Amino acid sequence: MTNRFKIFAPIFILILVIVGLLQIGKQSVLDWRKNFNIEKKTPFGLYIFNQESDRLFDKKLEKVGVSPYHYYQKNNQKKPHNILIIQKELDKVSWKYILDEVSNGSDVMWFTNNTTAPLRDTLGFRFKTASFESNYYLQLTDKKLSNNRLLIDKIPDNKGFTYFKEGIEVLGKTFSKDKDGQTTMNVDFVKVPFGKGHFYIHSEPLVLTNYYLLNSKNKYSESVLSYLPNRETVWFVENDAPLSMSTMRFINSNPPLKYAWYLLLASLAVFVVFNAKRKQRIVPIVEPLKNTSVEFIRSIGNLYLQEGDFHEMMAKKAQYFLNKVRMDLMIDTHNLDEQFINKLHLKTGKSRELITEAVELVKKGQSPYASVMKEDLIRMNKVLDDILK
Repeated sequence: MTNRFKIFAPIFILILVIVGLLQIGKQSVLDWRKNFNIEKKTPFGLYIFNQESDRLFDKKLEKVGVSPYHYYQKNNQKKPHNILIIQKELDKVSWKYILDEVSNGSDVMWFTNNTTAPLRDTLGFRFKTASFESNYYLQLTDKKLSNNRLLIDKIPDNKGFTYFKEGIEVLGKTFSKDKDGQTTMNVDFVKVPFGKGHFYIHSEPLVLTNYYLLNSKNKYSESVLSYLPNRETVWFVENDAPLSMSTMRFINSNPPLKYAWYLLLASLAVFVVFNAKRKQRIVPIVEPLKNTSVEFIRSIGNLYLQEGDFHEMMAKKAQYFLNKVRMDLMIDTHNLDEQFINKLHLKTGKSRELITEAVELVKKGQSPYASVMKEDLIRMNKVLDDILK
């Protein structure tokens, strides 16, 4: 164990202890974002509604995880049914399919506070923001259901409807009293006829979230849904945002794990910085082995020259030449006859006169009785080198 490790190990452990103590004393913070996600248990998620949906729709509910465009392409002969949409932005093609279904007798229960202008023009209404000074109540206009009020006291949108075309029916209103006792009214729930079917549009999607379902003392949400006929209902629940495929998605979704991960990365960075220059023994420089083949050949050549044995040098050169012809040109060198000269002429492209001269010099070098001069050796080197180029 090095001295540096003894210094930094206690520091690292101390940091872990401090982070652990901070996490123990940390109070959980609620996520008040309006996510409308069926898997979220946060105040404005749809987890509870999702769990109770089968009961609310008398087990005639189909949850669809694709867009209306893809769904109705595969189910184009579907009989009239109910459609449930909760605060979702759908593409134009999906809305075209939904409008076609409603024209043929289907009904849409749509919870939203924002729509596209062409769709508002088609259905004949506008949104407006009410000027409520405080919290407000939602109440249905039907006297049988008027007692089922719902108090909106957390992050209200204050959205309502205005500019109704002829035939739109008001089903619910928002009202609030100011300090002077004056009551402010706003329309928040309407029934829009379209073809053979209807759109039931509610401007406050928060009524179906976890917070208001748990805190409601009456059945306001159930009363709103009761306007749909008792038949099959298709609920489009696909997520607007694609699911992250990152391997870190689980760690990033849990703050304690995320902090621990960042702490680990920081610790590794500190470790790398302080150990960038690692200690090691000096590596000795080993000179590579020299290639002495050239020196050896030069020494042998000088030895033959000093001895004046030109005949032996011609024999060595002839042996080297014939070996190259056998290995590189694949020509049999057993008989240095006319057939050998023709084959060598065809494969090298050299003149027959040059090859004939080379064969004669080779034979002279191989003959133990031939008289060899220095000029013969020089001529042999030149001729054989020209052929092997």
